[in-house]
Amino acid sequence: MRARMRPNHLTNFALSPISNELNQILSNSHGNRSGENGEHHAMEHGKEKLNHQRSFEVVRESMHSVISMNKTEVGDSVLNEFLEGYCSLSFENRRKLLLTLAKEYDLNRAQVRELIKQYLGLQPPGSEAQSGGVADEGFLSTFYRIERNLRHSLKPVYETLFERLNTHPEGLKFLTIIRADILSILTEGNIASLRALDSYLKEKLTTWLSPAALELHQITWDDPASLLEKIVFYEAVHPISNLIDLKRRLGVGRRCFGYFHSAIPREPLIFIEVALLKNIAETIQEVLWDNPPIAESEATCALFYSISSTQPGLAGINLGKFLIKRVITLVKIDMPHISVFATLSPIPGFMQWLLSKLASQSKLAKAEDISHSPADRSGLTFYENILEPEEERALIDSSGDLASGKSGMEIMLNLLTPPTHEWTNSDKLLSALKPPLMRLCARYLLQEKKRGKALDSVANFHLQNGAMVQRINWMADQSEKGLNQSAGIMVNYVYRPENIEEYAQSYFSKGHIHSSYDVKRYIQ
Repeated sequence: MRARMRPNHLTNFALSPISNELNQILSNSHGNRSGENGEHHAMEHGKEKLNHQRSFEVVRESMHSVISMNKTEVGDSVLNEFLEGYCSLSFENRRKLLLTLAKEYDLNRAQVRELIKQYLGLQPPGSEAQSGGVADEGFLSTFYRIERNLRHSLKPVYETLFERLNTHPEGLKFLTIIRADILSILTEGNIASLRALDSYLKEKLTTWLSPAALELHQITWDDPASLLEKIVFYEAVHPISNLIDLKRRLGVGRRCFGYFHSAIPREPLIFIEVALLKNIAETIQEVLWDNPPIAESEATCALFYSISSTQPGLAGINLGKFLIKRVITLVKIDMPHISVFATLSPIPGFMQWLLSKLASQSKLAKAEDISHSPADRSGLTFYENILEPEEERALIDSSGDLASGKSGMEIMLNLLTPPTHEWTNSDKLLSALKPPLMRLCARYLLQEKKRGKALDSVANFHLQNGAMVQRINWMADQSEKGLNQSAGIMVNYVYRPENIEEYAQSYFSKGHIHSSYDVKRYIQ
């Protein structure tokens, strides 16, 4: 149900209206060079490289001015100059600038060490070396002074840049662009100074985007076209095919809610799509093509079938948690007859995990030449036949000409690997694959973990928000994307308002995953 943000589509963000003129100038200058001869082009290329270097130095100096100038001297014109300059840089120069920011505008560690040394040299309050009365107060004031100075020295210099940018009308949006660039750079390598910069900026953004600062708005067909276009653009879980599809999702029996911030107007930070149904849907086709929808007065279930974040720079900031809770509260007030709050969610990591498991175990079996010798398998520490005996027999009997292999796992791997998904056209194969796929999917959701939390990103999102795993659904999403991600299987998570906090806390503290009996029985 939850989508990752579209990667890096804002990396070359143009701050309107600030950089529209800049982009025009840049495009014009590129156009003016297009007809020049080879020798002149080489000269211009050299000039261009020099101009890029100059541009970088100008932007770097502009950034330094924003940080170092007196607070009263930093007006919109100074901030505009930096915003425009940053947007004009190539990605490589942005990388250089951000590394400069992370390393040269970090905290003063020599000062921190000296303050810690002073602090450790003091006798703790209440020790025998102290007398009492006025002397105690004077002694404590020394503690307070050093502690205050220590707190100040532990703040990196680049905090000033972030806080001053946040005062600019377009500063918050710009900061999300900077963080998107930082995250993109970190995918290339784990640079400690840049990781610290990202962590600090993330904390700032989390504070500035607290629920109290966000406005919940129901998005309807009557909203401006510019907003509706953004909904179409950012929807990545179940793409909106046309205007009729969009109108259906905003019409009778459907709701769409978004979180907005005043500093980023007319653009949701995150939005959620809701279907009002009689029962929890088992397939996405029921939700997207329920035509005509039931009367809203007959609905008993609010089904969250898509939640999409729109800002790559807000990755890791869980706005969805607050959005879901707010929507549940609002729906309960507006429609008291709604008693069930559930999702119909994708399982994006299931096939990747399963195919990797099948490949590694099949390879191990071949290496040890044990494919036909079950007795030998028990002696191998890392070998695991993830198929039950009856599942293996059914696959061997049903594979026919579509897949070959010496074992059930090898056959299953060969069936599921091709992108054509031919197995979905065979009733015999569907029948043979359903038991192992459903059982292994339940195992993946409930038992496969990373650092004590669910391995699947969408599962982790809902579980940390206080949901439980209610049901897994066979052939619930037969689109190419659904088959590639999870062999068409989808999962219902249920939010029980009275248990949300309890379930979230037990998952956070112990990694405990609450689930229904129907899901548990797959792995018992």
